Amino acid sequence: MKVVDFLKRKKEILAQHPFELKDWLSPAIRDYWHEFQQKAQHHPLFGRVIEWGDASQQQAQPAQVAEAQVVNGTPEASPIALEGEAAAVHDRLLAQVGEETHVGEWLLVDQAMIDGFARVTGDHQWIHTNPERAAAESPFKTTIAHGFLTLALLPQLTGSVDESNPEFPSARMVVNFGLDSVRFPYPIKVDSRIRARTKLARVTPIKGGIELLKEIKVEIEGVRRPGCVIESLTRLYF
Repeated sequence: MKVVDFLKRKKEILAQHPFELKDWLSPAIRDYWHEFQQKAQHHPLFGRVIEWGDASQQQAQPAQVAEAQVVNGTPEASPIALEGEAAAVHDRLLAQVGEETHVGEWLLVDQAMIDGFARVTGDHQWIHTNPERAAAESPFKTTIAHGFLTLALLPQLTGSVDESNPEFPSARMVVNFGLDSVRFPYPIKVDSRIRARTKLARVTPIKGGIELLKEIKVEIEGVRRPGCVIESLTRLYF
């Protein structure tokens, strides 16, 4: 039997028993059935494929499509229009995308700072808090800072908490919205000096304000590899 004849025969069988095909499909595939139907209607070999379901639901589909554009299977939200100071700040920041916007001051990470963080968080792992054991057993031959201590220092390292000189003075509120990614390429040893370099990667209008994606690299003085590389999300509300 030729392939074309085989496919035509399958079409005839499915036309007579449409619900058998539906039963064969997994739930995930069923979700794409209506899209498949629409494309298959114009296929030169198959013509119109089997339909099922409530007629009223099928009639409602064109209206649903008209209400929202769909991109890659996801409804595309309407563009957000900013006004006033929010629009001015957005335009200013948009021109800085891709640029380094801040280089912080050097900060000493000593044992007292590491021990204080351990007390607050309860993380007393010996690689952080036991210099004698670290010297004897650690591959780094000394204690190292907690990774989360490095993250906790970001507001200070990036200069984003200076009340006397706020980074965005016209914003009503500045919110840490989270981190897209965090990596610790190299350990920060006790008594190292670190600083942060910040690059603005993206500026996005949101309802009531602006969302910023910043790429932050925490440098260790005298070390080629960074101690931490972060993608940080900040939201400004006006």
